[in-house]
Amino acid sequence: MVNNSLRAYSKKLPWLVVVMVLAADARVSRAQFSTLARRDNSSMMQLIRPIAEGIAGSVVQVYSGDRPVALGTVVAEDGYILTKRSELSGDPIRVRLSDGQLLPARVAAVRRSNDLALLRVEGDVTLSPAEFAGDAPPVASFVISVGRKTRPIGLGVVSAKPRRINHQGRLGVLLQDDRTGRAMVRGVFPSSGAEEAGIKEGDLIVAINGQAERSRLGVIETLRGMFPGESVRLTITRDNSSEDSKTMDVDASIRELNVMRESESDARVNGPRNVRLSGFDQVMQHDTVLDPDECGGPLMDTQGNVVGINIARAGRVVSYALPASLILPEMVSMLAEARAASR
Repeated sequence: MVNNSLRAYSKKLPWLVVVMVLAADARVSRAQFSTLARRDNSSMMQLIRPIAEGIAGSVVQVYSGDRPVALGTVVAEDGYILTKRSELSGDPIRVRLSDGQLLPARVAAVRRSNDLALLRVEGDVTLSPAEFAGDAPPVASFVISVGRKTRPIGLGVVSAKPRRINHQGRLGVLLQDDRTGRAMVRGVFPSSGAEEAGIKEGDLIVAINGQAERSRLGVIETLRGMFPGESVRLTITRDNSSEDSKTMDVDASIRELNVMRESESDARVNGPRNVRLSGFDQVMQHDTVLDPDECGGPLMDTQGNVVGINIARAGRVVSYALPASLILPEMVSMLAEARAASR
């Protein structure tokens, strides 16, 4: 009876009003209303399912190594898929299509500035691409996140106007000049990539990714160009002032500064998030609660338009999506690059 009432009211009233009407219905028990008042209750998700089915076959699950790491959005029928670049940390890369097929894929193009990777599915396959709309929905609009099986995985509300998110990637070291002006480590932040890599106070950073660095400012400038989720190879000299000095290479990850500063309580409240939460030219913020491996898939408005791609679970009720106005030129450029390279 509740489902029938919801469907009847939804034809005439906004969804939020539907919930208020149901709350006023004395026949609905407190337990029933507790469930119905949830935006993602089963009745509501059933209502929006036909909208999600409008992009049937356009969403895949992306695997890096042996685990699912992201969703992917099909952008060309000849096997090209957009996904979240920073989650592709291991080989092999594979994609599971909406029909269950698991196929190998390779990275065909990347755009570091917005954490995008264009994958090409290996083999003879024809896919169903999503078609992006132009304008971002206004604040307070409902948006729908869609999963591989073309079902809604989340219903959220746009909570801020599109804006730039400057990147907060840090290695996690304090540096000072040594007597020759080179970069000497003066301190290491806890829970940082530097700490995990074993970097110690007094180490000299003499090269980054094989490129010699002769000054502290040069090291800082090079590291500023690296985004959260990226790995950097550091050449360091240890015990430089003694006869036992040695030079070694270590791999360290760039991490989000705000995450490194969190308390354990903050981390529990925010829950699991993506390794990259910042450094986007423009994002739409919405309050859908997504798992990290549910980013990379399409975001739709209630008219069935694909208005963007979810790019990061950034907080407890904070998710970011790249808007279609940003995706479209990036997609065209990446497809042209990939196809030119494959000729």
